[in-house]
Amino acid sequence: MKKTRWFIAALLSVNSLIAAAEDVPVKQLKAFLNSAKSITANFKQVLINEAGDPLQTSHGLFYLQRPGKFRWDYTKPFQQQIISTSGKVWFYDTDLEQVTVKKLDESVGSTPALLLSGDVPLEDNYNIEQQGSDGSMNWVKLVPKSQDSTFKYVLIGLEKGVLSGMQLNDNFGQLTRIYFSNLKVNQPVEANLFEFIAPKGVDVFSE
Repeated sequence: MKKTRWFIAALLSVNSLIAAAEDVPVKQLKAFLNSAKSITANFKQVLINEAGDPLQTSHGLFYLQRPGKFRWDYTKPFQQQIISTSGKVWFYDTDLEQVTVKKLDESVGSTPALLLSGDVPLEDNYNIEQQGSDGSMNWVKLVPKSQDSTFKYVLIGLEKGVLSGMQLNDNFGQLTRIYFSNLKVNQPVEANLFEFIAPKGVDVFSE
C-alpha cells in the first residue's frame, strides 16, 4: 500500500512538472504582452498558398505603441503602409495611389499586430494552447472563439521570452509567416509615426 501511494504521489508530481513545463510558452507570451509597451523591429513576411508554395516575400519595418497603435512599412518588393491609431486602420498602397480606411474591429483578420496592441484581450477572444518548441523558439497557438473570424488560428513564436515570429492561417488556406529581427522593446517611438495624412491626388475609400 505504501509503495502504491508513493508511486501515485510521484506520478502526480511528474504530471505537475510536465503541465508546468507545457505552460511556459503561454506564461512567456502573457509576460511579454504585459511588459512590452512599445516595439520596433525589421520584419520578413512570406505568403504561402494552400499547396505550401511561397507566393511572395516582403520586407519592411514594424512599429508598435500600446495601446492600439501600430505601423507596418513595407519596403520590398512593393511599398505599402498599414497604420493604426484612434480606432482606425489606414492601408496605403503607394503604387496604386490608393488608401482604404477601416474601423479597427473590422481589421482583425488583416493584421496580427492587433494581437500585440493590447486592444484584444486574449482570454476573452481566443483559446490559448502551447505548441512546444522549435529549436530555441517556443510557440503559442491562438484559436479565435468567434465563428465570424477571418482566420483559423495564429501562432506566436517567442525566443527567450521575446517575440520572434508569427504565423497566420486564414480561412482560404493561405499562410502568412512573419519573422522579426533587430527587435527593440520599450524604447521611445515617435508619436508622428502613427499619424497618417493621405497625399494629394490619392483616392481614399472608407469602409
